[in-house]
Amino acid sequence: MIVELLLVLGGLALLVLGGDLLVKGAVGLSLKLGMTPLVVGLTVVAFGTSAPELLVSLSAALKGSSGIAMGNVVGSNIANVLVILGVTALVSVIVTKGHDLRESWGMMIAASLLLIGIALTGEIGRLEGVILLLALAAVLWRQLSTGRAEETQADGVDGATLGAGWGRIAVWLGLGLVLLPVGANLLVNGATDIARAFGISETVIGLTLVAIGTSLPELAASVASALKGRADMALGNVVGSNIFNILAILGITAVISPLPIPPEMLRLDLWVMLGAALLLFPFLFRGISLTRPVGALFVVGYAAYAWVLL
Repeated sequence: MIVELLLVLGGLALLVLGGDLLVKGAVGLSLKLGMTPLVVGLTVVAFGTSAPELLVSLSAALKGSSGIAMGNVVGSNIANVLVILGVTALVSVIVTKGHDLRESWGMMIAASLLLIGIALTGEIGRLEGVILLLALAAVLWRQLSTGRAEETQADGVDGATLGAGWGRIAVWLGLGLVLLPVGANLLVNGATDIARAFGISETVIGLTLVAIGTSLPELAASVASALKGRADMALGNVVGSNIFNILAILGITAVISPLPIPPEMLRLDLWVMLGAALLLFPFLFRGISLTRPVGALFVVGYAAYAWVLL
């Protein structure tokens, strides 16, 4: 069991490092090619920060572990709201006034409902994967046409990356492209072995251990923003990440390898994902701040959900 835990931890470490390097390299390359920071933020940064989840889901699907592939996305979306926003609110109150994310929230709810509708058929096939990717293209077109990038996406282009030379960009891209698949492979293998050893379904492992693991970079970034007095940035990060998780990660994965839907996910997890997203309604539409007591309730809610699973 120690070996399996080391595989999981090593895989997570490589995913975090590889994802960070890939984002830096991709952003640097895009800016060198003349793309504007707005376009880079909405496309390159958004896709790059989802690269760890994509590689994990794709690796799991190709190995026949659809429970881990699906659980990674659904579990990450639940953790993004309840854990990331919950912990961030515990560190610093998240003020929602002045940050209009109502349209993006609507897109997140629409993406969640689309996923549930597809899941009721029992499988996310290649055709459904194309539908998800077309929905992603519509979301990107809407964001680019209105020019309203979310703050976290625009802030993803830092000064060091702006001034990077061709050599540094090549090193970042090369290391990122090597470390991501290696890390994903280690994480999936270790998580699968742990599930078998404890008699836990791969879906539960995907919903908890793998989902939390691949959400750690977003959690670290949100807490760091809170400590700098910018806790509100976590809101845009979570909403945008949840949209991309469903439309991009599941869309790409299903096109390459169709995903059977685990029956237990239809009974509980997809509805918890939708419920967690709906929890944000009063905060985004009524301007209510996410205070520390609210953050504590979010974290307790996730703990209760994990307890039910395990």
